[in-house]
Amino acid sequence: MGKLVLTGFVTLDGVHQAPGGPREDTRDGFEQGGWSVPYGDDDFGRFVTEVFDGVGAFLLGRRTYEIFASYWPKVTDPADPIASRLNSMPKYVVTSTALTDPVWSGATAIHGDLAAEVTALKERTDGELQVHGSGALARGLLALDLVDTVHLLTFPVVLGAGRRLFAEGTLPTAFRHVGGRVTAAGVSIQTYDLDGRPRYGSYELPDDV
Repeated sequence: MGKLVLTGFVTLDGVHQAPGGPREDTRDGFEQGGWSVPYGDDDFGRFVTEVFDGVGAFLLGRRTYEIFASYWPKVTDPADPIASRLNSMPKYVVTSTALTDPVWSGATAIHGDLAAEVTALKERTDGELQVHGSGALARGLLALDLVDTVHLLTFPVVLGAGRRLFAEGTLPTAFRHVGGRVTAAGVSIQTYDLDGRPRYGSYELPDDV
């Protein structure tokens, strides 16, 4: 059985919207797209390659699928560690509508009960079922306790506006840190396994002190 691995890019203030370019996602009048690009150094590239080395299949939200499908099929170098996998491996797209032509090779629309569909995908995936971007899908998967591991890449920039990966209403979730590094450009890459619900305590002094 494969495990579901979520990789997310966020700013210091938690924004995940449009990391890859100014036209990637302009919803709500967002004009600061492309904020991750200046930090794409060799350390960052090595980590991304490591992640894609473990993929068995991709699970994407509809918007992220459309962004990827408009770019990666044009990258035809078989030695490219990202394009070669995205273009050749199964891609499952969570969407309420049919995928429009031309359909990216290997892409399949997923409809119906998300928990049942994703559980079945995990059971038949050899390797990791990877989610990249796809904020709304990520929150839905977290709410269903379907995510096993999160790679959270925090970039040293504050935007002050934009859609958050962990938006208000996200299911309260505890994580266990299992590894991390910081790139030369200052991107903090931390890996967490899910660890159930949060546990709480108090620093308040006892009433009798």
